Amino acid sequence: MSRQAGSLARHHFLLRRLHSLTGLVPIGLFLILHLTTNASVLWGAANSRAPGAGALDRGVTTFQEEVSWINSLPGLLLIEIALWVSIAFHAVLGVYYARSGRGNVARYPHMDNWRYTLQRITGYVALVFILYHVATLRWGWTWLVPGGTRWTHEYAASTLAAAIHGSPDGLRPMGVLVSALYMAGITSAVFHFANGLWTMAITWGLTVSIPAQRRWGRVCLALGAGLMLMAWGALVGFLVLDHDRARALEESIHGGGVADPDRAPEE
Repeated sequence: MSRQAGSLARHHFLLRRLHSLTGLVPIGLFLILHLTTNASVLWGAANSRAPGAGALDRGVTTFQEEVSWINSLPGLLLIEIALWVSIAFHAVLGVYYARSGRGNVARYPHMDNWRYTLQRITGYVALVFILYHVATLRWGWTWLVPGGTRWTHEYAASTLAAAIHGSPDGLRPMGVLVSALYMAGITSAVFHFANGLWTMAITWGLTVSIPAQRRWGRVCLALGAGLMLMAWGALVGFLVLDHDRARALEESIHGGGVADPDRAPEE
């Protein structure tokens, strides 16, 4: 253990910078793109080219188009592998730094100390949420989803809504717990990214003076607030989404050419 710690200490300068860099690219970049895509269920309401009788209909159609485009990208598997390698590297080093560091909020309850502590707490929460989110909506671990909903990108809006509701028939008590986990997870992920972006500039020596750190802090605050609104808005959008209405819209998009995951196979 001491040998491993000694190796990390010798490469501390490089590892710190790689740790902060992977938090920006590809993890941070993916977070921005992912939240923008999910929020299309709301901003898609202004998409005049999307079919649908109402604003939410247009949002569902836009979201489905965005998800379908992402899943049609060439080399998607390589992109996911690169992302997961970065997440694993960032998480392992992050846990090590969190366990080896010492917070002093109790003795010095200043803003910087609170950010130091919250950065580590939100890192743990975000990591648990990411694993749950991907396991249930990508790896197909339906036993972790109330109601056993299986997410599929062909029916992205309706299956995501059913997973968060805890049932295709509307919000259930277990769905409330899942929604609470999503709220905690997305809030932690956005805070961890925005605050990490601020500390990254210090790590790389880009904001040496106090005024520079304050100016960059305002930029990070504005970015974090925007991402937080998108994250919360997307969650609310899927919470109020009607599963059957979304499924009908998705069926019209696919023209019946894609298997319905809620439909039992014929004998």
